[in-house]
Amino acid sequence: MWQPGTGIRLSDRPLIVSDVDEVVLEFLTPFMAFLEARDHALLPRSFRLSGNIVDRVSGEAVSDAAAEALLDAFYAAQDRWQTPAMQVVETLKGFSGEADIVFLTAMPPRHAAARRRLLDALDLPYPLLASEEPKGPLVKRLHQARDLPLAFVDDILRNLHSVREHAPGCLLINLMANAEFRALAPAPGVDIRVAADWPEAAELIRVHCRARPDAC
Repeated sequence: MWQPGTGIRLSDRPLIVSDVDEVVLEFLTPFMAFLEARDHALLPRSFRLSGNIVDRVSGEAVSDAAAEALLDAFYAAQDRWQTPAMQVVETLKGFSGEADIVFLTAMPPRHAAARRRLLDALDLPYPLLASEEPKGPLVKRLHQARDLPLAFVDDILRNLHSVREHAPGCLLINLMANAEFRALAPAPGVDIRVAADWPEAAELIRVHCRARPDAC
């Protein structure tokens, strides 16, 4: 079934929707290395990029515009820096025969083709949506009113909250690859499950699907 406005075809199976940066692909660790190569640094002072990217020569935080330019340059060169999160390839391959998997990445669509090539090269061939829109309406548009299990995995709470609002009954999983910044993250809330890695997320998804004996 083609899902309106997405260009993605789903089957009559459970749906797993996952963020990409810091969930499927390492983001913060390679971004810090990218910044170091350009005489900048990302300091783990709070759970945000803005205000924490500094010029290593002056020690001053860069402007928001400069931070956006650095992030854009990183995305343009992502294939030379980003690597898969631990055990994501094996975990998603294990689900691929029994669930639909869609990547929903919050990045400028102009970088989607580069991301698609990188994901394919890493044996992560699942459909990709690149959008800067709120994720809740996008997940709702994908899943529609199907009576099938739905799981959403993301590192950012506002995205999880957005999906909670628009897709009630969805399993919400907070997963973040970088442990240093994960320790700075706010508490997710009682209705959001926290997974340390993909094997733990997989078990949460399987428990969620067991409510339907024919799923997962």
